[in-house]
Amino acid sequence: MAEAAGSGLPNGGESQRSRWKYLDNILNRRGPFTDPEWQPGEAVIEGLSRAKILGAGGLGCEILKNLALSGFKDIHVIDMDTIDVSNLNRQFLFRHADVGKYKAEVAAKFVEKRVKGVKITPYCGKIQDKDEDYYMQFAMIVCGLDSIEARRWINATLVGMVDDENPDSMKPLIDGGTEGFKGQARVIFPTMTSCIECQLDMHAPRAAVPLCTLATIPRQPQHCIEWAHIIAWEEERKEITLDTDDPEHITWLYQKALKRAQEFNIPGVTYSMTQGVVKNIIPAIASTNAIVAASCCNEAYKIATNTNPFLGFPETDNYMMYTGDESIYTYTFQHMKKPDCPVCGNLARPLQVNPNSTLHEFLESLAERPEAQLKKPTIRTEEKSLYYQFPPSLEEQTRPNLPKKLNELVSDGEEVAIDDPAFQVQFKYKLVFQK
Repeated sequence: MAEAAGSGLPNGGESQRSRWKYLDNILNRRGPFTDPEWQPGEAVIEGLSRAKILGAGGLGCEILKNLALSGFKDIHVIDMDTIDVSNLNRQFLFRHADVGKYKAEVAAKFVEKRVKGVKITPYCGKIQDKDEDYYMQFAMIVCGLDSIEARRWINATLVGMVDDENPDSMKPLIDGGTEGFKGQARVIFPTMTSCIECQLDMHAPRAAVPLCTLATIPRQPQHCIEWAHIIAWEEERKEITLDTDDPEHITWLYQKALKRAQEFNIPGVTYSMTQGVVKNIIPAIASTNAIVAASCCNEAYKIATNTNPFLGFPETDNYMMYTGDESIYTYTFQHMKKPDCPVCGNLARPLQVNPNSTLHEFLESLAERPEAQLKKPTIRTEEKSLYYQFPPSLEEQTRPNLPKKLNELVSDGEEVAIDDPAFQVQFKYKLVFQK
């Protein structure tokens, strides 16, 4: 962002321009991988500086810093979190005096101060707060989200925005994520390449703790938190949809979990642990974050400038995996688009089910299936509604179907539509009975 690579430098002078000499080396001359028709020079530099880009999520500090130092001048950032003391060991844009302030605002001010010429517009809220018109203004979106639900939401939104008659409606999505010493970066061109929903099985859901353990003999602080999350909330606040990004909801779960832990003499329940368990947050490692964020921003730079082939280029690798637990190792591969993807495909996805399972058991299994991972599903066929989570009147009306067997409600090979309030997409499955 700042005084982009050789053009529009404030105050003029070689001392300012020299800061960008390495960027100039890339943008002002051809490279071994540039397209024969690519023209280096001022036009590329101006295009880079004009590109409006959106960054969001838990890799925000690294991504924001990298984008600003790569020649992007107009950056928007979304993050709803406030700064906690635990962030200070790796999120280097924050200081102790910033604890309690919004991450997006503090990070934007810090980078604007250090990298002259960049304009960063923060929004303190959820990505779900914005509509399609908001996302339409950006050249691309770079996400370092720590939530699978948020990833799936932005993915479905960008796929739904694509208009074949408007090429500008296709917004590349660059996604990065980390889990301890492992991470991935991927580039998605909505409707053209495989999307996040196609790749959902790459994010296996966490192992479920038996309900009997949660309800009767919790042994770990996490069990107490899961009890508050799964059992206590349903018993006491069923009429309210749990929002894991709402501090009041997390505080309620924390207080319930803490009280239960005290009853069973289990130490260790904290607010941050409650937030981590409920949102399935994996502890972050600074080096992994830096590597994955660098990969994401490298892809953004290549897409904006065409100086090198980028991940997701038609018929090429679109997924980069990194592992650093035993050594430093990366590899790329092409994740193929699935014709039965519920977001970018046009076919109902076959789903093997036990015909003797109850509807309640089937709906619970959707949370554990890698290809689904739905938490509060509503299900219906073309002819009838099987179960609605909301509103309460429809929930009460369809509740008698829960103990019924699937073969009493649907036929073998019948298609069902499933919705979840966390996503703005309808999932279509063809239920195939196991023989």
